[in-house]
Amino acid sequence: MAGSPVYAFNFFNVTDKNEYLTYVKNSATEVARHNGKVIAVAKFREAIAGDGEPRQIFVLVEWATNEDFENYRNDPTLTELHSHRLKGTSDYLWYTLDKLENFRFLKD
Repeated sequence: MAGSPVYAFNFFNVTDKNEYLTYVKNSATEVARHNGKVIAVAKFREAIAGDGEPRQIFVLVEWATNEDFENYRNDPTLTELHSHRLKGTSDYLWYTLDKLENFRFLKD
């Protein structure tokens, strides 16, 4: 799915609010510059099922392509920006997901 959108699922705890807010304030422009768009931001409420450790914050970002996402992650001019995310969070889960247009194929 080379030219398809990719979704970055971020689930984490905030350990240093000032560091993380520095990242948030400065990342919006860079995410957009790399063809990304924040779709959802949410705060943990309660665990309904499963035995995984809950995280405080969920962020879902849509990227035009996986290449755009990788370019954002690996842009050398953003090293300092990414360091604020790393310093301000813990227990970070970061996954990429492909959008499923139709679930019928799962029956096969």
